[in-house]
Amino acid sequence: MYNLLKGKKGIIFGALNEHSIAWKTAERAHEEGAKFVLTNAPASIRMGELDVLAKKTGSQIIAADATSIRDLEHLVEKSMDILGGKIDFVLHSIGMSVNVRKGKSYTDPNYDFTTKGWDVSAVSFHKMLNVLYKKEAMNDWGSIVALTYMAAQRVFPDYNDMADNKAYLESVARSFGYFFGRDYKVRVNTISQSPTPTTAGKGVKGFDGFIAYSEKMSPLGNATALECADYTISMFSDLTKKVTLQNLFHDGGFSNMGVSDAVLENFE
Repeated sequence: MYNLLKGKKGIIFGALNEHSIAWKTAERAHEEGAKFVLTNAPASIRMGELDVLAKKTGSQIIAADATSIRDLEHLVEKSMDILGGKIDFVLHSIGMSVNVRKGKSYTDPNYDFTTKGWDVSAVSFHKMLNVLYKKEAMNDWGSIVALTYMAAQRVFPDYNDMADNKAYLESVARSFGYFFGRDYKVRVNTISQSPTPTTAGKGVKGFDGFIAYSEKMSPLGNATALECADYTISMFSDLTKKVTLQNLFHDGGFSNMGVSDAVLENFE
């Protein structure tokens, strides 16, 4: 290990089980010397195994509904109490589509489901940033990262309204990132990760076929959850102090490919 986060303090949203990118990031942050608070919605904490991760990393868990300003305010205040000061890094790894869960197509959604998914997956990021900003909770040169997917830029039909949510999430990172950088020297970025077999990813229709396609299309192959965690750690570190307002593709090169020899072989 490199002690990249030695002495740094953070909050990690969204770890559910050992398949989660947030879970892997927490493990890596601990290995690199960071202290942090783990948080998720109460229902997700009951469903998942967050207590195992907390014990492994010596972390405390604070339940919070990321769509609730009151919960987020309590989370940030309590985290600063536990950690003994301001925050150096935050990971937003939250996403959910009720339409996907309920099998509703993009052309025939339930708009109440759409609103709920948008609030959880994207508006929660704005709310989180807003609470951190107003409470001046971040240290200078801190780093805030949210996880996204390139369906925000290109059409993946079965990704459904999550594509819209990710596009909004990326826009929030740029817009709020400007104010955070100007006023507090804090950087805000999104990481656009390869399709990854997390609990949420596996809920997308046709996921197994698409992950196989992406593997053949990407010259370096798909990035794993652990590799995404490594990249996230680099974004939390002081080695990336001037990187902000960016959507950073971490996908083995998939985002710049038109076609690959491995894919063409299926049509020749």
